[in-house]
Amino acid sequence: MTATTAIPFLPRISLPYVGSTIGRKVVMAVTGLVLFGFVLAHLVGNLTLYLGPEPINNYGRFLRTFLHGGGLWVARGGLLASAILHVWSATSLTLESWAARPVAYRRWKAKDSTYASRTMRWGGVILFAFIVFHLLHLTFGSVHPDFQPGDVYHNVVYGFQVWPVSLFYVVAMLLLGLHLDHGVWSMCQTLGLSHPRYKRWARAAARGFAVLIVVGNCSFPVAVLAGWVR
Repeated sequence: MTATTAIPFLPRISLPYVGSTIGRKVVMAVTGLVLFGFVLAHLVGNLTLYLGPEPINNYGRFLRTFLHGGGLWVARGGLLASAILHVWSATSLTLESWAARPVAYRRWKAKDSTYASRTMRWGGVILFAFIVFHLLHLTFGSVHPDFQPGDVYHNVVYGFQVWPVSLFYVVAMLLLGLHLDHGVWSMCQTLGLSHPRYKRWARAAARGFAVLIVVGNCSFPVAVLAGWVR
């Protein structure tokens, strides 16, 4: 796509490189790297749940008071900008791909694609819905049955005692794992790690990162429902 080509319902990009196909792939890779870093940091912070109420509540207090409260909003702004650019680049590339082949294949069989790559589009939509619910549930408390501001431990434990919420959380994490598995691998390719010398390591890193995030995040609702965290 050239810089002057417009895609319906999406903003026109005037910068030639950013508006090109490779430019948008780089935007998606770089913003994906930012979002992947957040996912990992978020997991590490949440693991303090297993240390008891005080450590995870102190962690939450640190986030709210860092840089006199401004640090959290700077991080949120950066993540929001990354998410918007990530969704824009992914959507524009998808619409361009569809436009290039308006007539579907009569018979189609997956060869080089994986299940993770084929679920990126609809999985991303479900993940977006989950993120909105997650913020309303454990950040703002508007859909939490007994939200206590500042008491992260109570909010997590009480919130995950509702099993449909925990089930939704686990399903969303499985989808996130598929998204990460293909996303990290694609990011490595876009950023120049597709050389045969690094291909095996990049593939293993993507798979390992996805498994780490899924197992770590799914452990929270499972631990609550099993009574390991009370």
